[in-house]
Amino acid sequence: MSSALRAVQPDDEDVVTAHAALTRVKAYLHDRHEDEHDVRVRVEENGDVLVLPRAAVELFAQILAYMAAGHGVSVVPADAELTTQQAADMLNVSRPYLIGLLEAGEIEYRKVGKHRRIKALSLVEYMRNDDQRRRRAADELSALTQEMGMA
Repeated sequence: MSSALRAVQPDDEDVVTAHAALTRVKAYLHDRHEDEHDVRVRVEENGDVLVLPRAAVELFAQILAYMAAGHGVSVVPADAELTTQQAADMLNVSRPYLIGLLEAGEIEYRKVGKHRRIKALSLVEYMRNDDQRRRRAADELSALTQEMGMA
């Protein structure tokens, strides 16, 4: 597995540190104008100033949010191509189940010889659509429960 796909699993100390950092990073981003393209970060030890793209700091805030919630995080380049095992691991499903999704046309893929390759963007799109389907189903179930007077 490439290092870009290796998940970082936070321990209890990491969760606390990520939560504290997230609060400060979100406040910084909120207080600064969105039209500012760069973010300047001063390193406490030596006073160096790092200039970072705002988009990278926003992505960093998302990473901190996942870590603060105790979730493992990995960074995958948008144009990366994943093996079926890597994609199955990201979805937390079995490889045969993933192959069923591919063959049903649920996720775009291409064949390289006998092997299937899934673009990371296609997998993320599937995950986003699946989350939306789940939310709609939960909302419908909640509405139905309320209609039946069970809530």
